[in-house]
Amino acid sequence: MKTLISILLLLSAVSFGTNASAEPHLRKANINPSDKVSLLRGAKHFVTYCLGCHSAKYMRYLRIALDTDADQNTVLKEIAPEGAGIYDQLHTAMNKRDAEKWFGVQPPDLSLIARSRGADWLYSYLTSYYIDEKRLFGVNNMVYPQTAMPNPLWQMQGQQVAKTHKTIWGESLELELDEPGNLSEKEFDQLVNDLVNFLVYVGEPEQQERKILGRYVLSFLLVFAVIAYLLKREYWKDVH
Repeated sequence: MKTLISILLLLSAVSFGTNASAEPHLRKANINPSDKVSLLRGAKHFVTYCLGCHSAKYMRYLRIALDTDADQNTVLKEIAPEGAGIYDQLHTAMNKRDAEKWFGVQPPDLSLIARSRGADWLYSYLTSYYIDEKRLFGVNNMVYPQTAMPNPLWQMQGQQVAKTHKTIWGESLELELDEPGNLSEKEFDQLVNDLVNFLVYVGEPEQQERKILGRYVLSFLLVFAVIAYLLKREYWKDVH
């Protein structure tokens, strides 16, 4: 009996270790889609570091602005590429042929990436690049191994290396900063969170309005339920 229990415990440990290595731990993104200042910073980061390869075709520069002339001018002057109009969509200048030639695949549109992957996945992915000389661009990713995308934020973050550490379940890879970037760890973390915050907003621009409307609807239903209950008591009081 003891032998059987030992075998079961060993199999459980092996299974746990396998699943842990197959599904990397995701770091928690600190986002707030109602923070308009963060959204504007994230939009600027997206245009600066992402729009060269990726588009967000379901978003227009008008939706980034806060519905005032001053905000629209700010978006056109400080965020949108030169020559872009306020009603233009966020299209990349890279064509499909060049993309497949350079990367082997056309970079996907990122309009719905936050709804597909989630904010934590995006945050973890953007912060999990490390040096891998075997890869075409010299980097790999802990969250999405063998990714075809180079690290667009390496100058700000610096270069990370993957170190092997022994655990009770075997060996695991952990990232360590080998060469610092232009930003401190706190500044880089803010940059990534702003970028992810913007991508979450792009995936559902009406999210905040939907939540506010939902509160009104639930409040109405609660009041209606109370009135309905009181009417029920009034109509049925003579039945008993």
